[in-house]
Amino acid sequence: MKTIAIVGAGAGLGMSIAKKFGQNGFRVALIARNEDKLNQLVSELEPLGIEAAPFQADILNKEEIGRAFAAIKEKYGFIDVLEYSPTPSINTVAPTLEVTEENALYQFQFNVVGALSSVRQVLPDMLDKQSGALLFTTGGAAIHPVPMMGNVGISISGLRNYIFNLNSELADKGVYAGHLSIGVWMQPNSGVQDKIADIWYDMYIKRDRVEEFITEDRVSI
Repeated sequence: MKTIAIVGAGAGLGMSIAKKFGQNGFRVALIARNEDKLNQLVSELEPLGIEAAPFQADILNKEEIGRAFAAIKEKYGFIDVLEYSPTPSINTVAPTLEVTEENALYQFQFNVVGALSSVRQVLPDMLDKQSGALLFTTGGAAIHPVPMMGNVGISISGLRNYIFNLNSELADKGVYAGHLSIGVWMQPNSGVQDKIADIWYDMYIKRDRVEEFITEDRVSI
């Protein structure tokens, strides 16, 4: 049985990804800061026949990330898929004219450094095995500038550059790197999250494209 580690797991898209991969033979390792919410997600997945476990970590803390991944490896062994999709609090988002050194640095640490720390926990094993996938989910500002997401856009567009470079470097090494950029509002219980999870699984299986930009037309119900 394969294992997917979801960093930034939550009740929305993270849960949909957990269900999609779990229903296709994956065990699910859920990583987030709030342990109570993680336990709730696990309790919702278990009745569906999906094996899942919670691993608490703050993605701004490299040591906590390291401990979480060490615990996953101890429990499940090889991690086949890393999916990175934490969402910053709206209180940390700054429009373009209010971007400062401090709030730009925060988003860089949250979106880019957290991703780097997570990748470093799984990529060496993937390269040794010549197998695995690195999946990164971001907002639409990674591709199309959005003034109201000024500091976030700076960081996730940089993350996108890293993802494309990973895809190029790893293409002949058995490891897939992909990016999914979401340009729609994901209302709770709208079904959009499930459709996005379907797209992610299709990209993971086919490995025929590095990126998709999600529009309303792409996930219309």
